[in-house]
Amino acid sequence: MSSLKPGNTKAGLLKPLLEWKLEQWQKECPSIQEIEIPGKHFLYRQGERCAGFFWIKEGIVKLSHLTIQGNELTLALLQRGDIIGRLQRDAVSQSMEESAQALRKVVFYQIGHEDFKQLMSRWPEWSWSVFEAIYTRQQQIERKLRAILTQPVEKRVIAMLLELAQLFGARCTHGYALEIFLTQQELADLVGASRSVVSTIMNDFRSRGILDYTREQICINDTTLISNGSLD
Repeated sequence: MSSLKPGNTKAGLLKPLLEWKLEQWQKECPSIQEIEIPGKHFLYRQGERCAGFFWIKEGIVKLSHLTIQGNELTLALLQRGDIIGRLQRDAVSQSMEESAQALRKVVFYQIGHEDFKQLMSRWPEWSWSVFEAIYTRQQQIERKLRAILTQPVEKRVIAMLLELAQLFGARCTHGYALEIFLTQQELADLVGASRSVVSTIMNDFRSRGILDYTREQICINDTTLISNGSLD
C-alpha cells in the first residue's frame, strides 16, 4: 500500500504535496529527480522534444513562445505548485511549442511520463488538481490573447500589474509590493507590446502616483490603478 496519501492533504491543492521528502516520492515515482537551475536557464526550449513533467517546487518560471517574426510572447508566469508537460501519449515524439525559463533560481521535480500517468490513475484528488491547474492556466492564456487583440496597451498593462499583484504581491502601505521584479522588457513581453510603449506608460503611472518602482521593486497602488484604468 502507498506510503503517501494525498487524501491527508487539503483536497484540490498541489502545494502541500511538495512538503514531502524526495525519498518518499521516489518510492512512488522511480523516475523523479529534484533539479535546481539558476536564473535565466531553461527547463526546456521551444522546439525540443520533452516527454516528462516539471513540477515547480521553488521559484518562478516564464513560459514564452517565439514567433516566426522573432518576437517573444510571454504566455504565463508559473510558481510553486504549478505543473507543465504534455499529457499526450505520443508526447516523446512531439516538440515543445514554448520555452520554460527560470526568472531567478528555480527548484523543480522532473517526473517521467509513465510515472506521471500512474500517479494520475492512483490518486484521483491529485489528478483533479492537476487538470484544474492546467485548465486555469489555459484560460489565463486565452484571456491574454483576447486582450492583445482587443484592448489598448495601457489597459493590458493595468490588467497585468493587478494579476501580478494577486499572484506575487505582498501587502504594503501603498497597496502591493511585488515579490518579484520584472524589467520593462519582461513586462512588455507579458502584455504583447514594445518596451518603449510600456516604458512610457509606466513612467506616466509613476508620475500620477499609481505606482512606484526602482531597480529592485515595484509598488502598486491597486485601488488607484483600478480607478484610473477604468477596467470595464
